[in-house]
Amino acid sequence: MKPVVLLDVVGLTPKLLEHMPNLRSLTEQGWRAELGTVLPAVTCSAQSTLLTGRMPAEHGIVGNGWYFRELGEVHLWRQHNRLVLADKVWESARRERPGYTAANVCWWYAMGASTDWTITPRPVYHADGRKSPDCYTRPRELHDELTADLGAFPLFHYWGPTADLTSSLWIAAATRRILRRHRPDLVLCYLPHLDYDLQRHGPDSPQAHRAAGDLDEVVGGVLAEARAAGAAVVAVSEYGITEVQRPVELNRALRRAGLLEVYEQAGMEYLDPWTSRAFAVADHQVAHVYVRDPADVERARSVVAEQPGVDEVLDRAAQARFGLDHPRAGELVAVAEPASWFAYYYWLDDQRAPDFARGVEIHRKPGYDPAELFFDPADPLVKARAALNLAKKKAGLRYAMNVVPTDPGAVRGSHGRLPDDPADAPVLLCSEPWAPAAVERSGRLAATDVHDLVLSLQGIR
Repeated sequence: MKPVVLLDVVGLTPKLLEHMPNLRSLTEQGWRAELGTVLPAVTCSAQSTLLTGRMPAEHGIVGNGWYFRELGEVHLWRQHNRLVLADKVWESARRERPGYTAANVCWWYAMGASTDWTITPRPVYHADGRKSPDCYTRPRELHDELTADLGAFPLFHYWGPTADLTSSLWIAAATRRILRRHRPDLVLCYLPHLDYDLQRHGPDSPQAHRAAGDLDEVVGGVLAEARAAGAAVVAVSEYGITEVQRPVELNRALRRAGLLEVYEQAGMEYLDPWTSRAFAVADHQVAHVYVRDPADVERARSVVAEQPGVDEVLDRAAQARFGLDHPRAGELVAVAEPASWFAYYYWLDDQRAPDFARGVEIHRKPGYDPAELFFDPADPLVKARAALNLAKKKAGLRYAMNVVPTDPGAVRGSHGRLPDDPADAPVLLCSEPWAPAAVERSGRLAATDVHDLVLSLQGIR
């Protein structure tokens, strides 16, 4: 059976492919197609659809996070695979081919997955509050082998103000190592580098083009290893990042309307989802709006819809048109206009912002925060303070890396809404000459078809 490498090149679009000759080479004997994505076009939802062949209404991953009603808390970036409520492609394959093997190198929902080899970021959370870079692996001995060869997983280059090519280099090296030593039937590889400068500077910036060229060199090494292993390569992207200028602050609008509640501790305000009549979980260009009492739905819809930069507000019936009508979704789902995106902020005075607002705290913030990609431009000493905090960390002292701005105006790229232009849409590249009939007819493949494409390339169905 022919092995397959499923390569997730985050943010890849036809525009950026022009700067990536190694990736383009996949189509010399193979083909490419526009890849239809899902709403919301964000990492967790898109990856889960690619791997299960199901829409969010079926697999349950309605965003990078949501309001867990059973806990009364907002959680983003959970890691356990049981949250995905459908079989993954390797599980489908094993029903036909017992003994089928699979490796996951940094695709999401890796922990608890039934893959044979698993690598995923997992920091060490020390008792004194410090956070150290590390990863979780199965089998467990793989951890020491990887860190001995490659060093610790470069967590602070994976996300945050210092995120750069280093993390994709590490992931690519781990992928090559798995391919060379273990030869799985399926290898998932996630390369995040385009996410950073495209959000910082915009997708048409010189920085974005340079990032595409740099990542293409990294991809070249993975493709060479795949060829040596006799593997087919399918390269996909989850979404295309487009230019934005306007942050939309739904939670502040809901608070001013008397629908969102906060509570206060130590002079800091925290979202109070238990008592709020309505609040939004912002996720790039999509926001789930949770409304406690059905009697407040129309009021919440009105407040959200009247905000400049909001394109649509979907109720449950409208969500069904997009395959998003799952119980985890908000009673309403807001979609931003093309040049807008949703900021999670809910406080009205920066002096009352919670301390996590100025740090890289992806698990504590009740919404996605792309400002974490920046050092605060309003603080001329921000990098010096960051260096001092790093020295404290190395000395084993407690520290707070409060370097992130609470002004979202610097963000220049976002995603989440369905693409308006095929040039900004996700793309799929395949190294093999066989293509599904849908591609031959239209030049397009739905995200739900990638699951079956992988199996078909391996002669399974």
